[in-house]
Amino acid sequence: MVRLRVLRTSDWPLWREVRLAALEDAPYAFKSRLADWHSGGEERWRTRLALPAAHNVVALLDGRTAGMASGLPGDGGTYELRSVWVSPHARGRGVADRLIAAVRTWARTSGATALKLAVFPDNEAALALYRRNGFVVTGEPGDLLPDGVTRELVMVNQLR
Repeated sequence: MVRLRVLRTSDWPLWREVRLAALEDAPYAFKSRLADWHSGGEERWRTRLALPAAHNVVALLDGRTAGMASGLPGDGGTYELRSVWVSPHARGRGVADRLIAAVRTWARTSGATALKLAVFPDNEAALALYRRNGFVVTGEPGDLLPDGVTRELVMVNQLR
């Protein structure tokens, strides 16, 4: 059974565990690299969880960490979905859909009118997941990727 847990600053060891697992498993899916997160110690992990009004969720499946997602408040009623990842042992079991739904519910109840994300354009599995969850490509230019040519795709889900 999948259980979702909203993290507090004191949950930094769990956040560290799942974030490092995500970066190790799927380096192709994140702008951050595993090496970027090995420095800074406890304070860096606590600081990430202490971002004002952020919403960080970890999924647990049969007592094991199974995934994560974060929501951040944004300007003009548009919030941001970030750091979505599901562990290989939990893929295909609806974990990502549950994580996205949890962040979408948080955003809506916090007053957001839209939920936005950025995804690498060649990450077909993520694109399919986001489309299945009601996100559409905006045409807005995303951040430039390290190759200096390709940009992230920006997608949005209208909440109201």
